Amino acid sequence: MWEPSLFSVTPAASLLSRCVSVGAVSQDEIDAAFSSPNPVFSTRLQETEEMIRNQKQLDGLQLELELLKMEERSADVSHDFHLDQKNKRLQQFACHLLDLLREQRILRQRLMRPLARTNLPVPAHMQSFMVGSVELMMDFVACLEEKLKSAQIQTTTADSLTLLETSHSLMLTLAADMEAAFMQILQKRKSSSQQEASEAHQRSLYTTCCDVTKLHKY
Repeated sequence: MWEPSLFSVTPAASLLSRCVSVGAVSQDEIDAAFSSPNPVFSTRLQETEEMIRNQKQLDGLQLELELLKMEERSADVSHDFHLDQKNKRLQQFACHLLDLLREQRILRQRLMRPLARTNLPVPAHMQSFMVGSVELMMDFVACLEEKLKSAQIQTTTADSLTLLETSHSLMLTLAADMEAAFMQILQKRKSSSQQEASEAHQRSLYTTCCDVTKLHKY
């Protein structure tokens, strides 16, 4: 049987020699790696392995954090503490409803009528989505109310603008009437002043004539 020579170059030795020739690793690092009790081929490789291990640990911690967040979001439907509180509130509500039904006979008879597809159970994992749907419905109703109020305000604004235009036209008409009345008053004052001036002139002429007549008599 053929036996390999003790001085034959193995593939590992060939690879190491090529790494030394290109400067990827030094001969001292190789000697130190094989002489140490815990041999390390390269410090860079060791650092890379350490980084990979740290990254794996970080990914594991992030996964645990995501699981904790998911558990926190679904705690209201999965945790015993929250479920116990919900059961207590439901029991109180049921007792209150029973008291109301005992007092209101018509309401009791109406609720006892069978209705189709109103008693379907909601699975536990769907309750959070049910709550989200109710919140979306409430937001939609609030938005719809705001839109309706805005439409009513627009209608009121249009009516107010029409009333304002009518009031403006009425004010212009009243201003024109007041101006015409003022002009009439000025004309009356002017005519009365002219009449008074003519009467005063006539009185002065009459007085002058009387004085001249008296002088002729003397």
